[in-house]
Amino acid sequence: MLTKKQLDLLDFINRRLQRDGVPPSFDEMKEALDLRSKSGIHRLITALEERGFIRRLAHRARAIEIVKLPETLGGAPQGGFQPRVIEGDAASSRPAGAQPVSASHSMDLPILGRIAAGAPIEALNDIPPEIAVPGQMLSGSGRHYALEVKGDSMIDAGINDGDVVVIRETGEAQNGDIVVAQVQGYEATLKRFKRKDDMIILEAANPAYEPRILPRGDVSVQGRLVGLIRTY
Repeated sequence: MLTKKQLDLLDFINRRLQRDGVPPSFDEMKEALDLRSKSGIHRLITALEERGFIRRLAHRARAIEIVKLPETLGGAPQGGFQPRVIEGDAASSRPAGAQPVSASHSMDLPILGRIAAGAPIEALNDIPPEIAVPGQMLSGSGRHYALEVKGDSMIDAGINDGDVVVIRETGEAQNGDIVVAQVQGYEATLKRFKRKDDMIILEAANPAYEPRILPRGDVSVQGRLVGLIRTY
């Protein structure tokens, strides 16, 4: 039997994993549950882990896996939630296409360059290599591409320096989405997107970095994060 706060936190973590493929930060959990301190989140996470609903993964920053859900959050317990994160080696052989891919197959996506998770850098290269991506990472029928992450500003979102992010090309974003944002027409950065009145806030997931607040006309969304590939 879960308390209301435990159920609310489990629901929030599950929805964010389904949407982003990575769990929310402790600050985001604290804000979502309207708690005053992170210690309350630690206690809730420990309780969920002890009851077998989540598993914390060793040797990874803030990595949480949903093991099962109560009936109130989706029915019978499942064998384990599979986040859209894989570990593997880069590979290339086939050209990428825009058609939907079966979840049981993979396709090669172009790595168009490096994307800044820190100070913005140019994101695109002239001749992209490719990386094999599982079909379940690709959402919808739009064009997808990959970028190598440079920097640590998104580390609290589970995105590390050297990771490869899978991006679905789109010009639209909702508040809270992690996006590839082009700034002033030439520099690109990977940040959490927020819109406030006529301003755009590009927010890091690392307290060492201040958010960038820019006029709406200075920022264009190039794509939204749908997956993450980490090679060890």
